[in-house]
Amino acid sequence: MNIMNKLTIQHLKQNRKRTLVTIIGVIISVAMITAVTTLGVSFLDLMKRQTIANSGDWHALYRAVSIGESEIISSDDSVKETSLVNELGYAKIEGNNNPGKPYLYIQQINDNGLTLFPIKMSEGRLPKAANEIVISQDLWKDSDVAFGIGDQVTMDIGQRYLSDPEEILDQATELQVSENGDIIEKFNREETMTFTVVGTIDQTMWDASWAPGYIAISYLDPNLAGMEESLDAFVTFKDVNFSLFENAENIMEQINKEGLTYHNELLRYYGITKNVELGITLFSLLGIIILVIMVGSISLIYNAFAISVSERSRHLGMLSSIGATKKQKRNSVFFEGAVIGSVSIPLGIIAGVGGIALTFIFINSVILVEGTLGVSEKLHVILTPWSIIAAVIISAVTIFISTYKPARKASRISAIDAIRQSDDVKLSRKAVKTSKLTRKLFGMEAEIGLKNLKRNRKRYRATVFSLVISIVLFLTISYFTDNLERTFKMSMDDINFDYKLSGASSKLTEEDLEPFTNLEGVTEYSLVKSVQVNAMIEESQIADQLKQSPDYQEALRDGKYPYYVNLYGYDEQSFTRFANQIGADPEEFMNPTNPQAIVIDEVTYRDPETGRFIHTNTIYQEAGEELNLYAKNYETEEEIPLGIIETGALTDQIPMGIYTARPGGLDVVMPKQIFDELVNKAEHLVETTVYLNSSDKSLTESRINEIKSSDMYFYNVAQQKEEEQSLLLFMSIFVYGFLALISAISIANIFNTISTSVALRKREFAMLKSVGMTPKGFDKMISYESIFYGLKALLYGLPLSVFVIVLMYKAFQSTFEYGFTFPWMSILYVIISIFTIVGTTMIYSIRKIKKENIMDSLKEEAI
Repeated sequence: MNIMNKLTIQHLKQNRKRTLVTIIGVIISVAMITAVTTLGVSFLDLMKRQTIANSGDWHALYRAVSIGESEIISSDDSVKETSLVNELGYAKIEGNNNPGKPYLYIQQINDNGLTLFPIKMSEGRLPKAANEIVISQDLWKDSDVAFGIGDQVTMDIGQRYLSDPEEILDQATELQVSENGDIIEKFNREETMTFTVVGTIDQTMWDASWAPGYIAISYLDPNLAGMEESLDAFVTFKDVNFSLFENAENIMEQINKEGLTYHNELLRYYGITKNVELGITLFSLLGIIILVIMVGSISLIYNAFAISVSERSRHLGMLSSIGATKKQKRNSVFFEGAVIGSVSIPLGIIAGVGGIALTFIFINSVILVEGTLGVSEKLHVILTPWSIIAAVIISAVTIFISTYKPARKASRISAIDAIRQSDDVKLSRKAVKTSKLTRKLFGMEAEIGLKNLKRNRKRYRATVFSLVISIVLFLTISYFTDNLERTFKMSMDDINFDYKLSGASSKLTEEDLEPFTNLEGVTEYSLVKSVQVNAMIEESQIADQLKQSPDYQEALRDGKYPYYVNLYGYDEQSFTRFANQIGADPEEFMNPTNPQAIVIDEVTYRDPETGRFIHTNTIYQEAGEELNLYAKNYETEEEIPLGIIETGALTDQIPMGIYTARPGGLDVVMPKQIFDELVNKAEHLVETTVYLNSSDKSLTESRINEIKSSDMYFYNVAQQKEEEQSLLLFMSIFVYGFLALISAISIANIFNTISTSVALRKREFAMLKSVGMTPKGFDKMISYESIFYGLKALLYGLPLSVFVIVLMYKAFQSTFEYGFTFPWMSILYVIISIFTIVGTTMIYSIRKIKKENIMDSLKEEAI
């Protein structure tokens, strides 16, 4: 090691506090980059594993292929594995007392598929031969049928259809019944098979509450299967990147087939999508977030060096006075950066990964306990080479940039100027001039504080720059997390009930459904009457999306557009609960002489053509305006007038049980007694439904099955609702955890920058005290300095943040369409936080300086 490097290390040791602060600044920066990349990669890994656990590890699905075609698929170089599923058909269950599920739905799956799909055994083992079968344990829960393991069962297997045997009904089509509740679909027996029951399974990806058959799985032996085109081929590709789509379509051309489906949910977590708009959204947001984080981390490192440049310059000036060359001085600064980096970068990576690991341990042990959030998988810390390399390269390059300018400056400045630091502080009347209004309004202390900032502009700018970056970092990440949560909600079904019971015909009455509201475990219910009627809506009130449709002008009649109206009559208790929820007075809606209703005027829906999720108004109307309703007989084209209702309130909230209409439709909610009087002319069109929430789902479900009649439809969406709510809660924990991380880093950045800046001004403060500034005046000066810092940071930080926020909004709009909402609360929080953090940090740093002896501080040459 040469003499200059030894002197550099000695200088770092002598100025331990400044060196430590610089190291901490770089550690925070590297930790931020490492933590954010590790968090993102680990979260995506969790979602991949959870998706695979829910629906299997496959990338593309080819429907209706033969054995020969499946062999062509498997032999393709891009294919890793092919899983085959044969939908064998339905078998009637003798002795089943669940009228909504009279069948077993039997699927044959090959070896790969039995491993690939998330089939969880509750008892026994998976089938290994074509004559073995496993059956859903739900059959045991819902009926008196009991197949013991080892029992042999002979079944007639066939297909369901309505009128044409060629038009087969699948598992996604509910049981077809008449108005009287009689089954009107037909069963076409194709073969008789005998199976040995070898096990029972938990709910699978093929289960649905409305499906007419319980799932049963048998073994698919390709050697025994026929050549008919009845197989579904689930394909896993070797390379999961954008070439996957091209490879999948090439296979389609080889087998000359249609019906290719992608596992979009899983592929999305790999960062690839065939949806161009979604791809634009993902990569635009990713680019913006990475850019913001990189700028934040670079500013942290740069400020850690920039604030203490003046002290380093003096040290190099002294070395120059005893013969150090320009090259030696320059290399000395570079060497200092290398020493700081060699210590800080590894510690920063360890701190970032360690912080995420501790967070995951907490989440796994406290939050993700036994699938409490509907997430069966655990969070694992995933380290990727590129994230570590990126952190190292960004940090190393930033350290080099941060040292390059002072290194060149140190090599050029003369020894006497470096020692005197006359280049750092250049005073002129103009440079430190302040407004007379400042002294008049705030006093002499404020003027001195402002002059102190102006006389050392580099340090002042470095501090303000650090504050600006923290503001931008917090506001943009806050906006990102809020909108991420909003778009996640938009993409969900928003189920707000556990069970739904309705009639197979309109003859079902309230009296038939009321007993279900008193079942054990039921915590909340809504008894609802509904009918679809019509209303002519003025052109000025029509939804914007509707006006863009090609047949809009043709549908207009005398400046009005025909809307379909979903009219709902809720029982008094449920209506009162909903009215209170939206802040309306329920009593105002109970007057039969002046019928009023609540109109749901904002909805979210998915455009089937573009795949975009759109949040929009269905109607532009004010409270007090009217709707003239009529029922329409589509066979005779007769219009039956029902009456006029007044819009008592408008809301974007949804009561229990409603699936909102799209533009062109309207959802209208009123009390049941008003509903009955309004639609008495169209009573034959009214349907009655009860929606239930339960605290003990298994108990409530069993009680429902005991008392429901054969003319009732029973929809069990409890698990789907629970999964959606759990996923939403988990997403909220993730986004707010991410926001908390960024907030902590921003606060650390501000504290590090300001405390270092104040520490470097010890001599300046000692001088002010030596000429008579009182402790009260000193505190006043520091308070005004804090205000000046905050105001200047907000002046630059807020407009820059708004610019980035608008870019993010544009990126979200590629897939999710909704109105721009200015983040006023976040901005208010930032304004309060900036002044609080700056003031607190200044006070903390000043209290430490107050303990110093004035003479010692005046003589001190370094920190």
